[in-house]
Amino acid sequence: MSKNGRMKSHGKMRKILIGVLTVLVIAVATIAVLLSRSCQWMLKTWTGLTMEELVYHLNTSLEGTNSDMIWDFIQSCVIITGIVCILLVFACVFLRKRKKVYGSFLSVIMVLSILMATVSVSNVWTTLDVSAYANNQSEYSTFIDDNYVNLKDVTLTFPQQKRNLIYIFLESMENTYSDTASGGAFDTNVIPELTELSLENENFSGDHQTLNGGYAMPGATWTVGAMFAQSTGLPLNIPIEQNSMNTQDSFFPEIVSIGDILESAGYNQTLLIGSEAEFGGRKLFYEEHGNFNIIDYNYAAENGMIPEGYKVWWGYEDKRLFEFAKDALTELAEQDEPFNLTMLTVDTHFEDGYRCEDCPDLYGDNVYADVMACSSQKVYEFVQWIQEQPFYENTTIVISGDHLTMDSDFCEDVPDDYTRKVYTTYINAAAQNEREEYRTYTTFDNFPTTLASLGVTIEGNRLGLGTNLFSGVETLSELYGYETESQEISKKSALMEEFTAGITEQQELQIEEEMVDSGESEEQLQAQITADITADAYNYKTGKFTVYISNIQTNREIQSIRCAVWPDGDQSKLIWYETNPAGDGSYQCSVFASDFGYERGIYDIHVYAMDTDGNAYLINGINQSI
Repeated sequence: MSKNGRMKSHGKMRKILIGVLTVLVIAVATIAVLLSRSCQWMLKTWTGLTMEELVYHLNTSLEGTNSDMIWDFIQSCVIITGIVCILLVFACVFLRKRKKVYGSFLSVIMVLSILMATVSVSNVWTTLDVSAYANNQSEYSTFIDDNYVNLKDVTLTFPQQKRNLIYIFLESMENTYSDTASGGAFDTNVIPELTELSLENENFSGDHQTLNGGYAMPGATWTVGAMFAQSTGLPLNIPIEQNSMNTQDSFFPEIVSIGDILESAGYNQTLLIGSEAEFGGRKLFYEEHGNFNIIDYNYAAENGMIPEGYKVWWGYEDKRLFEFAKDALTELAEQDEPFNLTMLTVDTHFEDGYRCEDCPDLYGDNVYADVMACSSQKVYEFVQWIQEQPFYENTTIVISGDHLTMDSDFCEDVPDDYTRKVYTTYINAAAQNEREEYRTYTTFDNFPTTLASLGVTIEGNRLGLGTNLFSGVETLSELYGYETESQEISKKSALMEEFTAGITEQQELQIEEEMVDSGESEEQLQAQITADITADAYNYKTGKFTVYISNIQTNREIQSIRCAVWPDGDQSKLIWYETNPAGDGSYQCSVFASDFGYERGIYDIHVYAMDTDGNAYLINGINQSI
């Protein structure tokens, strides 16, 4: 090859290398900007975010996510990243011919990009204390083992005349929404009625002038976990996804809940919720622990309590919930047994809540504030109605938030030194407070405290990890400090592993065995329900594909439909997805590649229907590629 040929060849190679380097630098810079903006957006959106909550969000599908949040992410992160990428391309085109400057430019951009990504990741790592979280997941602690009080070791004594219980779980309700003078963190009190109820009754603040409530501990920071914690005094630390207890055959059969205790005492118990009780295993828990009558969205739809095809938000709104509660209480009060009505509101669920026709327009663009104000008013009116009823004299009302809100911006201006706690109050309790001082407690303490509010004498005044707050006994938070308790509960526990030994990712084989046990072959069962099952193509931009179930033909009354999904024939990786009704008799669900570590290949999808008797039926199966 001639000298000129070699020079041309070297020149070509140099151009190729520069081109590859340019693409690499632009790609790294784009990723770094997106990562940096995403980290900033995440910490701003979820103020006070913990690693436990982040894991929860990452394992929760985008279905039901407010579109405003998605658009905010696009605006704050994706669009800005796109603009930076375009500017970099233009800069490269402009500087390409200035060889000396161009090389330095690419080097500077690469260094800055790596530095930006490193700082962003480091900030998130420090803020969320990822190291501590990782250590807690592998480190054992004897805290739960040493402090757990089993009912088998305790004597409970009920009063001669047993009191009724009305337990109201308020979705995402915390003291924070009140004004600073009352112990909240807002300039304007968004929940004045709830504030009044708490201050006039018992919240264990000592002075009855300040709001007080429980810390939501690890294992109790989402609805199912919160309901479990307040009913058993234990965290819902499970080896599966947090809302997957509905895939199990039982729900902690070895533990004793307040439902079990009241059932043994002859109580007639009802769970009233405006969403589907099966979600997260709530129906399983309350039926197994206390034999509760379940009145949920599905029950309301099947029994004509709501118009045919009616569904808003998560099912039906709280306005209807409180009307149904009045009917239920009237019926329960006419029976001979004492009763327990447990309720869960839903309108205040993040993001921004559900604004019903009764919600006031007080806070302009802050819809969530209006929804909270509406909830406060409705709860207050409901309590007033109860107090006017003949059964109130012998009835205790417990009102508790389930957990802190996960709304993106409602609490973004709350000072860092403010301690956020769930809303708590005990109304018409049959117990005297022995310590008129500000108590430090968790939602675990609601378990024995609720029993005490019914006039039940508790030997030692402790149950589960909870302490009777009406007694003079110190809570675990007062003994060890809230931070220590939280840290220790986050770690592994031999006792919790014993309680959760039977909890595993549900295998399809188990369901097939249940079908055989019913006395019918899989083919017979399959023939009883038919449907068209399709799936759209995997979308690389959204990281998901959607399964559609339509034209369902059956003589059975269908309660729910689920999809079992697993990659490459490996059922050990099987994940269950709940479907959502589309309103026209069809169902759909989204399958996220992130749930399977973005594993490429063929995915098996089997669709099952559950009838109202609890029988599962395989409809059919299809395949889809990722």
